[in-house]
Amino acid sequence: MAVMMKWSSSLLFSLLIALLLVPSALCQSDKKIHVVYMGARVEDGVPAVSSLHHNTMLENALGSTAAVEESLIYSYKSFNGFAAKLTDEEAARFAGMEGVVSVIPNRVFKLHTTRSWDFMGLPRMQKSGGSSGNQGDIIVALLDTGVWPESESFGDEGFGPPPAKWKGSCAANFTCNNKLIGARYYHSEGTISDPDVSSPRDSEGHGSHTASTAAGREVSGASFYGLGEGVARGAVPGARIAMYKVCWSDGCYLADILAAFDDAIADGVDVISVSLGFDSPLDYFDDPIAIGSFHAMKHGILTSNSAGNSGPGPRTISNITPWTVSVAASSIDRTFFANVVLGNGRTLTGISINGFVMNGTYPLIYAGNAANVSAGIGPETSKYCHVDTLNKDKVRGKIVICDTTVAGSSIVEADGAGYIMSDRDASTIFFDNAFSYPLPATVIGLDDAAAAIAYSQSTENPFATIVSETWRDITAPRVVSFSSRGPSLLGGDILKPDITAPGVSILAAWSPMSSPSVDAEDPRRVNYNIISGTSMSCPHVSGAAAYVKAHRPTWSPSAIKSALMTTAAAMDRRKNYDAEFAYGAGHIDPVKAVDPGLVYEAFEQDYVDYLCSHGYNGTNLRLVTGDSSACTRRRAMDLNYPSFSLPVQDGHKVEKTFYRTVTNVAGKSTYRVKVNAPAGIEVAVQPAELSFAAAGERRSFRVAVKGGAISQTIISAEIVWTDGTHVVRSPLVVYTRWRELIVSVIPNKMYQLHTTRSWDFMGLSLTRSVRCPGRHHRRRHRFRFSSTSTESIFHGRLPEQKLIFAQGGPCRTHQEERSPVKLSTDRVSNMGNRGYLCVRTANIME
Repeated sequence: MAVMMKWSSSLLFSLLIALLLVPSALCQSDKKIHVVYMGARVEDGVPAVSSLHHNTMLENALGSTAAVEESLIYSYKSFNGFAAKLTDEEAARFAGMEGVVSVIPNRVFKLHTTRSWDFMGLPRMQKSGGSSGNQGDIIVALLDTGVWPESESFGDEGFGPPPAKWKGSCAANFTCNNKLIGARYYHSEGTISDPDVSSPRDSEGHGSHTASTAAGREVSGASFYGLGEGVARGAVPGARIAMYKVCWSDGCYLADILAAFDDAIADGVDVISVSLGFDSPLDYFDDPIAIGSFHAMKHGILTSNSAGNSGPGPRTISNITPWTVSVAASSIDRTFFANVVLGNGRTLTGISINGFVMNGTYPLIYAGNAANVSAGIGPETSKYCHVDTLNKDKVRGKIVICDTTVAGSSIVEADGAGYIMSDRDASTIFFDNAFSYPLPATVIGLDDAAAAIAYSQSTENPFATIVSETWRDITAPRVVSFSSRGPSLLGGDILKPDITAPGVSILAAWSPMSSPSVDAEDPRRVNYNIISGTSMSCPHVSGAAAYVKAHRPTWSPSAIKSALMTTAAAMDRRKNYDAEFAYGAGHIDPVKAVDPGLVYEAFEQDYVDYLCSHGYNGTNLRLVTGDSSACTRRRAMDLNYPSFSLPVQDGHKVEKTFYRTVTNVAGKSTYRVKVNAPAGIEVAVQPAELSFAAAGERRSFRVAVKGGAISQTIISAEIVWTDGTHVVRSPLVVYTRWRELIVSVIPNKMYQLHTTRSWDFMGLSLTRSVRCPGRHHRRRHRFRFSSTSTESIFHGRLPEQKLIFAQGGPCRTHQEERSPVKLSTDRVSNMGNRGYLCVRTANIME
């Protein structure tokens, strides 16, 4: 019997290998892989129906079920389309079918990391200057977790001394150079302990990632275990970087943020990048980012900040000041998959950033069948794969199927070979960003998970493997679900976010002190990592602003912001249901922003008038402006903004007039207006023609918007000025004003980084309302605090320290970050203490 089982397993293994080799053989024929794209997936559509539809289309075109099985490579679930091996004739037939948007040959695609800059058309740095502008004179500041100075992204080979305007410094015992010209750190609360370092050195990875995204030098061959391999670079590889470390393992404190802004302004930086924020908008006077960036604006410095990761719900954007650029996150044309190939030959589509290669197949087991019975754990608990719930003898060396998403420490402790997680959103448009894990792992939809479980229980020796793939995403750019949406809870008379930029699966520099995956105990260390978040999109806009500044050094912050917004690529509303509340003016195009034609400029008094219209005056206003500014009677909607936002009460008619002024930044020209507005509203622009004799001239116009009571949530229109060469596009949004929400005002001490690497993803949740200083925790799930110390994996000496990290360091807090995980209290029952990080600074609020 044992011989028969062995022979059967070998036969199945051979069959599986044969199945895996079939695509390679077919690729040698005249059939080539094409993507048949049919637009957005229907709302509330069932993935299985889409898959069946794709199979039916192929069968009708190819003539048989067998041909479909040989041809079909991938049936997409997040959007409507599939990939298949087709002849040129078959591809042409599909292209002519009703409902098919396009048929795209799957050409050999070389990944260039950061692929995001290539995706936006930004050229690589010219050795002789050329299109690079005066990058060496530009200084990009980042308020973040610090920087890893030894990274190749921050090397200074070929760089001359810093520009004369630089007044900053490098912290004692920290190594700066002519690329990384400044590094400071700020820590106003508590003591610095493991895993933090008393220097600007990055122990988290976040700061190194954002800095290299904005202005890292070109590094060939960068990758995450082979994924995303290519040239890593920032928008301005020749620019200088100044790091201001304000964020630690327990968060980013208000006082530190303001101190960093203060130093950055005095140091002479050109652009400030801030990838952090609060859960919800704060009063301008209580918001260190609003205050700091206002002062930066007064000194000619543009601040770019992240919109937040609280989407996809409306009114979730947190950074909403009109003098900063608020950045949403969108996809690029690259998606990482990790598919499950079962022993029965079925392939299940999964999503993850899987840096592992599984050599062959492994036994497969459902976690519900591997309960740690000796510890009193039953299958209803073990199926969630939490710590101490699995039987090591049953899991060892196997791929484990889990009923939820987990960090994976439990699988690692049980000596598992890998794991397959299920998520109800994995088959929807809301599962649109991937994570990396400490073992070969992937996330699949509930239907596929049910199929995997059924297979694992239907045969005596089930087995599987996990195979990584990288595909070109033809739906990009598309705003990712976690990106916070507008309109703003405060100041809905300006459109927020302002713009969107790549923020999904971005590869950039990393700290070797930090885990590269969602599991903090992952022992692997990397120099480059792939993560997602509006933290990643923000430095793209910071870098783009620096790129424009290098070409247009005399432009004001508002002129640069206007150029980025009015030249942004229009987004497809069919892919983004929240329209401008998701992407603002559109997707950035740094190259076009250098020559926008016209700009909407706003200066300090304009912003003062805006604050006045929101009730700020007297002493409080002077605290913000730092002078004796007085209020005028201008309306908030008349701020000279590059977009138009008009909130109206439900059931009320639309009848408002905007006033704007544009400045010519090109030569002699005449611009004519074009209005694109849907039925239901009328938009009239007067005058309809603007003539300029020279650069620097200004012309004003008014925009009258009229219409009956609107029934939909948002109406999107646009105003376009063009002289035949330049296209100056501004979105105009009319939306129903929802019932005003109550926003609590709380003492603000701690801010959060806007990445999607989340401890929530590991199943951490709360017992009672827990508030770390200055943050709201709105979850009410169970949370087990542990007094167990965590042991550092990274040991050794750093240049700026005598000794770091003793064994068994003190318990620590990790910042709370957003993730797509949906938690339920039954998932955390009967869990042990191990694997949890205690929160020693948390205040338990009764």
